[in-house]
Amino acid sequence: MADPSTYRPKPGEIPDSPGVYRFRDEHRRVIYVGKAKSLRQRLNNYFQDLAGLHPRTRTMVTTAASVEWTVVGTEVEALQLEYTWIQEFAPRFNVKYRDDKSYPSLAVTMNEQFPRVQVMRGPKKKGVRYFGPYGQAWAIRETVDLMLRVFPVRTCSAGVFKRSAQIGRPCLLGYIGKCSAPCVGRVSPEEHRELAEEFCDFMAGHTGSYLRRLERGMQEAAEEMEYERAARLRDDIDALKRAMEKNAVVLTDATDADLIAVAEDELEAALQIFHVRGGRVRGQRGWVTDKVEAVGTPELVEHALQQLYGAEQGDASEGGGSGGVPKEVLVPALPEPAEPIAQWLTGRRGAQVSLRIPQRGDKRALMETVKRNAEHALVLHKTKRASDLTTRSRALEEIADALELESAPLRIECFDISHLQGDDVVASMVVFEDGLARKSEYRRFQIKSFAGQDDVRAMHEVISRRFRRYLVEKQKTGEWPEEELGGELEAGPEGDSPLPRPEAAPVPESVPGPSQEPSPESAPGQPAQGAVRDEEGRPKRFAYPPQLVVVDGGQPQVAAAKAALEELGIDDVAVCGLAKRLEEVWLPGDSDPVVLPRSSEGLYLLQRVRDEAHRFAIRYQRGKRGKRLRSSPLDAVQGLGETRKKALLKHFGSVKKLRAARVEEISQVPGIGRKTAETVAAALAQGAPAGPVVNTATGEIVEEE
Repeated sequence: MADPSTYRPKPGEIPDSPGVYRFRDEHRRVIYVGKAKSLRQRLNNYFQDLAGLHPRTRTMVTTAASVEWTVVGTEVEALQLEYTWIQEFAPRFNVKYRDDKSYPSLAVTMNEQFPRVQVMRGPKKKGVRYFGPYGQAWAIRETVDLMLRVFPVRTCSAGVFKRSAQIGRPCLLGYIGKCSAPCVGRVSPEEHRELAEEFCDFMAGHTGSYLRRLERGMQEAAEEMEYERAARLRDDIDALKRAMEKNAVVLTDATDADLIAVAEDELEAALQIFHVRGGRVRGQRGWVTDKVEAVGTPELVEHALQQLYGAEQGDASEGGGSGGVPKEVLVPALPEPAEPIAQWLTGRRGAQVSLRIPQRGDKRALMETVKRNAEHALVLHKTKRASDLTTRSRALEEIADALELESAPLRIECFDISHLQGDDVVASMVVFEDGLARKSEYRRFQIKSFAGQDDVRAMHEVISRRFRRYLVEKQKTGEWPEEELGGELEAGPEGDSPLPRPEAAPVPESVPGPSQEPSPESAPGQPAQGAVRDEEGRPKRFAYPPQLVVVDGGQPQVAAAKAALEELGIDDVAVCGLAKRLEEVWLPGDSDPVVLPRSSEGLYLLQRVRDEAHRFAIRYQRGKRGKRLRSSPLDAVQGLGETRKKALLKHFGSVKKLRAARVEEISQVPGIGRKTAETVAAALAQGAPAGPVVNTATGEIVEEE
């Protein structure tokens, strides 16, 4: 690990002008490339106190052994040079999007004497017209199969074409009318090229003229009683319309635009691009990247624009596919500053490019769709990564090594606290076994020992309650003698003891059924099936102890969890905390955190466990808050369901008017009998307010709804 002060440039050496800089390691390999409006100001930021740097930036500057720079005239030139160097050196610390697969495109080889329509992957070639990319290759083949009825362009390989020319007999497509058979001279090279041009024009969105021409031809054939030709033209029109339906109209103003959305977490980011040409989605692709450097959404967007358009030239509307630069580029956040990147895109296109964030209308709605696709892609990427057995095993081993555990933590439980400004304080417990979520074991808690906002105290309560229940289960089986429990499991001063009684039981998300209980095969190292059921055959909620408890938070939360375990006499369960800001792992009693490498599978697993606990807690807290906000005085009326509540409120208009109504008036509501009306009137009379509810800010009397 190098000391940045050993290669820091001397004061005054760095110019105060735009430029591009490169950090190199001890082997002279470029590990990071960046640009700056002021090289002096930017580079000085890297050589400040290491404690003030982001962990990833700190890793980069301590890995580097030298820095060099190149001065340019403008920020646009710096942007272009940065892209060139990133492509040339592939620095390890730069954000570089990678395709999770190679997306296929529909290509027309206009650089050949007889242009060919085919599926093509990989880098783009000069003289080839591209349309797409498509999600699947079969989608291209279906589209081409429909289009060949009207535009019978060659689709065969060079070998098949040469052989057919030698024997003087076309292939099958030539016989069934889906190829004009230029190999045997049925059409001239000029006529075949014209067919290919028409095919490209149609794919580029110029569909109206061809459809109108075919419709006129069909009508003329029908008038001349050439019904076979009219039927063939009718089928051609249907084929073209079906091909058009595969690209639904999303923007009614025939816009040419690329929409870019980003979904990200602390370690990774997923990018989705929709290519819209002529108002239709002509292509879609997605990238995933590791966040090697400390970047936000604006920086991710800037890197995406560089990678997306760095090799493009010209107007995208001329090709109809994803090639070139469109007139509009819609993004979730603008790079800072946005002017240089907009000028660079304008130079690539050769005309003005609008780079902006959609605010309203169809474009905003479509951007939301792209955003959902990006979120789904990130979840899918994480799921694929987590489902790999080898990766999970390596993650558990890395966690064991980092936390100095005796063995890999086969069962991990994570706890999180959620509330809204101190109201509706709840907690969640999620369980991961062998690196996979075990949702039947999830539990949720209501905080009962105090009111208000105190995450540390809430964490202490939740850990205590969870492990008290575990000790109760062990006591019933004789694994934990009653005298060792200190007599406080079943009886303890409510409120005086910091450990709540086990009667304050958590509210389960779902009661696990027999098929959901772990078995010796599904949970290695755990007790057999029968050991986790009580005498009546019901599943025990907290029979399994975890090897590792993870809490969402830093030192205070970890200390509270450890104290709760020690007070219960449990010393064989490891505890750690994961702080969200810098993804640091905190251990009890340590003043410094454990920093796992960014590429660590162990850190990825801990992050996934923490995020799942956070999601589960937020879901429960929102449900409780929504239920509280929807509460009504009618909820206290026994036997009154939702349907009759709605009927009463619809008839009277408000609870206040219902409270003032007589029993006879209430009983006139459909579905409300005399006895129910008396019950409603009595319940509302008991809960009647002492006086009118007044808005203290305006003095207005607020009527109950």
